[in-house]
Amino acid sequence: MLASQPLLAHSDEYLDTQKAPNGGQLRMAGPYHFELVVSGDNKEAKDSPVVVHVTDHAGARVATAGATGTATILAGKKKSSATLTPAGDNRMEGTATYVSTPDMKVVVSITLAGKAAEQARFTPLAVSH
Repeated sequence: MLASQPLLAHSDEYLDTQKAPNGGQLRMAGPYHFELVVSGDNKEAKDSPVVVHVTDHAGARVATAGATGTATILAGKKKSSATLTPAGDNRMEGTATYVSTPDMKVVVSITLAGKAAEQARFTPLAVSH
């Protein structure tokens, strides 16, 4: 049982039990954690922010200067994308047109400067309010 503990500590199920520092949802992405923050109250499709905070597994901020990224959002039968750009410190930001639905799914891909691309799937997505 002890040998499986480190694996459990970073599963999506475990991360869903953790309070994310910025009110979003946490997912593991290789050696990083991505915290996705999106609007939870869009009743109709409108341009809204998409923010991803990048940390290491210990919760230390990882600089995003020089990084590139995308967020692909599936809500209902609509698909939209946001280009994520560095927004200081450990943040990546973009804008996408989406409706906040219970079945919303988001795939985030970020390539930090000099590193390989890492991806996280937020399914189901816990939307921020």
